[in-house]
Order: sequence, then C-alpha cells, then structure tokens
Amino acid sequence: MTQKDKKLAFKVYLYLGALFITALVVSNLIFQKFFYWNPFGEVEIFGAPLFEISVGILPYPITFLITDLISEIYGRKKANQVVVAGIFASFFSMGIVLLGNIVPAIEKSPVNDILYSKVFALSPIAVLASMLAYLLAQFVDIRIYHLWKDYTNGRHLWLRNNFSTFSSQFIDTFTVVSLLCLFQVLPWSMFYGLLVSGFIFKIMVAAIDTPFLYLFVYIFRRRFKLKVGEEIVLY
Repeated sequence: MTQKDKKLAFKVYLYLGALFITALVVSNLIFQKFFYWNPFGEVEIFGAPLFEISVGILPYPITFLITDLISEIYGRKKANQVVVAGIFASFFSMGIVLLGNIVPAIEKSPVNDILYSKVFALSPIAVLASMLAYLLAQFVDIRIYHLWKDYTNGRHLWLRNNFSTFSSQFIDTFTVVSLLCLFQVLPWSMFYGLLVSGFIFKIMVAAIDTPFLYLFVYIFRRRFKLKVGEEIVLY
C-alpha cells in the first residue's frame, strides 16, 4: 500500500470513529423520549405495546455496523480503540451536562433550571447504565466477530456480522434495561416490554444493515486492493 493510500485509510478511520462517537453520545442524550412504532398493527407483548421504545435506540445500531466494518477492514485492535474512545466521550459529555445543571439560569434564559433538569437530570444515571451494558456488548461483538472471521478464513461476512450483532444486542438490551429499572429511572413494569421490543428492533436493523456492510467492505477492498480477510494496518 502506498503512503497516499495509508493516509486516506487513516482519514477514513477517523471519520468512522467520529460517526461512531457521535451516534453513541447522542443516544445517551435523547433516551428519555419514547415512541411507538407500529409496523405490524396493534401488537402487545407482556402487556405492553410491541416496539414502544426509546428514541435513543435509533442511532445505536449504527455503532455496531461501524465497529463491524472497522473490525473487517482495520482489525480487532482498532475496533476496540474506537469503543474505548466512545465511552470516554460519553462520560466527558455527561460531565458537561452536569456542569450545565449546576450553573443557575438567568431569568431571561429560554431554558430555565427546571426544564433543563427535567430533560437532562437522569442522563448521568442512564449513561452509567448504558456504558456498563455497552462496554460489555461491544467487546463481545468484536470478539465473536473475529472468532467467526478466523473460523471461516475471512469468508461468509453475513454470518459473522449477524451472529456477533445478535448476541451483543441481546446482552446490551438486557443489561441496560435491567440497570435503568434497578436505578428507578424506569418502572419494572416496563422491563419485559422494553427488553423484547428493543431486542427485536435491534436485530431487525442488524439484518437490514448487512447489505450495507457488504457494500462498504466491497468499496474498501476494491479501493485499497485488499484480499478476503486482509486488513489495513494502521500505526
């Protein structure tokens, strides 16, 4: 690979990392709004409407697509580095949110202290729950992805993409919903509905993103002349 190609590969890696971190931080900031998605009609599960979910879940599957893409092209080490950077960014953003909550609003402020606290007060607790779940889920995702990649000698991209994502998404959904209920951010009555709805929604998105992963991997391999299973080495 030429020096020019290495610079381009590094620049793309930075942009992928930026997208990953943005999606992760935003999901933690907007999670308190819930919506009802109704693709199959009026369906209930455990007494709650199916797909009654938080808007914070919307950017979340993107992070798993990005880590799978980075794992495929740049390797396990670079994928883990992005995950750690995302966790750091999330805690840093919550520190800023807390600082904003401490500073008193002036009388003419469009957003007063009560409104600000109502929107962001639970965010630090949510981030703690989310990060504990996310840290476990992402590292499981990357680990399983590379186990399947080694086992299949770099073939069957759809297999490692879906198997790794399905496993990690269940771990993530179960852990974060459990912690949010434990910290009394959400009532336990919502536990099973959110667990099943969140997991089904995530695996549907994971299945949908498989063609996009194939497309992006194809573009990378063609541009950088990579063989199946070959990775770009960045220092």
